[in-house]
Amino acid sequence: MTEHLIQATYLVATALFVFSLKWLSHPKTARRGVAAGVGGMTLAILGTLLHHEIVTYRWIGIGIIVGFIIGVPLSWVPLTAVPQRTAFSHAFGGLAAALVGTAKYFLWLDEGQLTSFRTGAIVVEVILGCLTFTGSLMAMGKLQEWLPTRPITYKNQNIINLSLLIVAIAIGVIIIFKPTLWVLFIPIIVLSLAFGVLLILPIGGADMPTVISLLNAYAGLAAVAMGFVLENKLLITAGALDGSSGFILSIIMCRAMNRSFTNVLFGAFGQVQTTAAASEQKPVKSATPQDAAELLETANRVVIIPGYGMAVAQAQHRVRELYDQLTKRGVDVRFAIHPVAGRMPGHMNVLLAEADIPYEKLVEMDDINPDMPQCDVALVVGANDVVNPAARHDKGSPIFGMPIIEADKAKTILAIKRTMNPGFAGVENELYYKDNTLMVFGDAKAVIGDIVKQLSGQSGMH
Repeated sequence: MTEHLIQATYLVATALFVFSLKWLSHPKTARRGVAAGVGGMTLAILGTLLHHEIVTYRWIGIGIIVGFIIGVPLSWVPLTAVPQRTAFSHAFGGLAAALVGTAKYFLWLDEGQLTSFRTGAIVVEVILGCLTFTGSLMAMGKLQEWLPTRPITYKNQNIINLSLLIVAIAIGVIIIFKPTLWVLFIPIIVLSLAFGVLLILPIGGADMPTVISLLNAYAGLAAVAMGFVLENKLLITAGALDGSSGFILSIIMCRAMNRSFTNVLFGAFGQVQTTAAASEQKPVKSATPQDAAELLETANRVVIIPGYGMAVAQAQHRVRELYDQLTKRGVDVRFAIHPVAGRMPGHMNVLLAEADIPYEKLVEMDDINPDMPQCDVALVVGANDVVNPAARHDKGSPIFGMPIIEADKAKTILAIKRTMNPGFAGVENELYYKDNTLMVFGDAKAVIGDIVKQLSGQSGMH
């Protein structure tokens, strides 16, 4: 009877996971998707706790308490830190898979229950778990800027990286045929951990959103392997959903960046340009928040293009106030969303949703670009690489071929930026030097706050 109850719980949990992914694909149903995911995971845990093989709940209880102690503080992170927080979660998932696989290997080795199939599943689980663990920690370090965000390259890096992985897999194949050769299990762990580090080193900041989704896919595949090791059907299906959705998202994002998987994983995208042109002192036109307010007030169509600078300044609520002031004056305001703006998939959508920007005002890059020539003012709030015209014509640029939001085609561009320093990809932005671009220097939250004050008449403006 208990076994039937467990399987029924797993079946409902699986259905909730599927619905969760479906609902999370649209902002209007995203909250429902989160609730379904939480409900499915709760049922999965409850069903597992009913398992007949559990002798005592003491260690499980301790694990739950420790998890709460670690997890609750981690949930209180600013939205700017969500990408590295996500990478940290992937690291924990990879570590869990690696530890479970290692424990099961030595337990079954001691009990004489190792078979070729079980050993193979463990090898896959440990390799994926270890590389996900160190790779995610490296991604978190780059996103947090504890590590250099630029690509770190060295001679023959691709050959060295692939050699580590191939050797780890080769040793794993030997163990599959000779499961009792436990001495070879340790090199698999070491090589996989090293591969995870070296995998992320040559990847630049501009590729981080894709890296995050790929690491999510690896964590899912590790969970699939763990499901085979533990003979848990729900873990297999949940891991498969996680892994496949991560890969699909990575493909979508690579297309949005005109990139291939091999380029993302082994390229050095985002290196700082050192050409003579980049070092020239080019003239830029600057404007005050009052100038910006006057331009926006007289416009008929305004497109706001958010980027990571908006996230850093936590300016999304000021942006909402600006949206309210402009729409009150009859200005048509829309938001142009680039698929890889920010540091993780959907970063800008999350920020704008938090500020209660109407969903229908968020327009994807492909849909907004045809309308940009009719746009009176393009307001760039902290976006950099995703609006750089060099991507269209400069074959020497690392971002050449990457689809961009065509802000330069608007009649006037207002770009809010702290300084003229290059963005996260280290590439100088041609947009800032165009004749129809006005730079408004300063913190995005403060600048937009001043613009809102000007529009609302708090500074004497009529």
